[in-house]
Amino acid sequence: MRILHTGDWHLGRTLEGRSRQKEQEAFIDELVAIAEEERADLIMMAGDVYDSVNPPAAAEQLFYEAASRLATGGRQLVVIAGNHDQPERVSSVSPLVSGHGITLVGLPANDPMTVRVARTGETAVIAALPYPSEARLGELLAEDSDETGLRLAYSARVGRLMKQLSRGFRPDTVNLAMSHIYVLGGVESDSERPIQVGGAYTVDPSALACGAQYTALGHLHRPQKVKGEGIIRYSGSPLAYSFSEAGQAKSVTMLDLSPGAEAKPEEILLRCGRPLVEWDCTGGLEEVYRWLDEGRDESAFIDLRIHLSEALSIGDIQRLRKSREGIVHIRPVYPEMEQELEASLRSRMPVQELFRKFYRRQTGGAEPEDSLVELFLELAEEERDVQEAGDSK
Repeated sequence: MRILHTGDWHLGRTLEGRSRQKEQEAFIDELVAIAEEERADLIMMAGDVYDSVNPPAAAEQLFYEAASRLATGGRQLVVIAGNHDQPERVSSVSPLVSGHGITLVGLPANDPMTVRVARTGETAVIAALPYPSEARLGELLAEDSDETGLRLAYSARVGRLMKQLSRGFRPDTVNLAMSHIYVLGGVESDSERPIQVGGAYTVDPSALACGAQYTALGHLHRPQKVKGEGIIRYSGSPLAYSFSEAGQAKSVTMLDLSPGAEAKPEEILLRCGRPLVEWDCTGGLEEVYRWLDEGRDESAFIDLRIHLSEALSIGDIQRLRKSREGIVHIRPVYPEMEQELEASLRSRMPVQELFRKFYRRQTGGAEPEDSLVELFLELAEEERDVQEAGDSK
């Protein structure tokens, strides 16, 4: 049978308030086309259908339309809930769709699922484990809050669940595992909101040693293979959802698998989605406008850093915003000010006073308007958040 592995759609997600709906619709169109062109028999969606537990109506409608389109022509669609999903919301329409080749699993269960593929006559047994938090498992995994103890207990619990779910594996079936977890060794990006506190909700690859021919994972947004028994793989997200994913190639995974055979996954690159790029303009505003005039990265969302010797005015910022709707962040870099900032931290001078002092010196004594000071503080806070996100990766 031919199996298509995808995940982390995050329908309803925005980028700093900018809608990604059209891009997500384009992804669904492309995914349906891939399923048809590759003659997929089974589609495994490994969690995070939505970006929040209460997604907008347009996101829910897009998911229902996607499920209907994917589960046609005898194709089977299996979806599990991720950490972003409200599990009951994902599975609530199961009575309406279960007879149409669509299986929706919200909460961890004790039994594997069985899917029969009419085209080949083969049967797939899937050890499907939706995001298994303590709350969703309905149990306390460790009596104390020690991170190491909880991590070991959590990993062991996932291992027991996977072994229980895999008890239906047989030599004459295609044996698959599927979950939405963070496996140790996977590479993160900062658009994945943590599913663990302090690293406690992490899983050792050995916990997935349940005899599956292929393990389809969701949660990490970079497509990647994880070391462990058998073939364990994250399909990644279909779109870049943060600037830490700038330059990543997005894809889905396809494999042709029969009972007892070795899985040989193939990465199919996606064309949809606006690129996310980072501009570091050491030549100041002149360089920024030259790049804009050249049409550089015309369709992209841009994280803009401008190296400046003079204060950026409100007029400059407004002009930049109007010049390209894709400019998401504008972060001025003042080398001299960075040195003074270090000194101010030692002297405990408030940042806003440091900016006023810098502005007076650059303008020959003029006082900055309060609105400009507030804008600077917003930009400084943006920069701090970006740096903290980078440090946490």
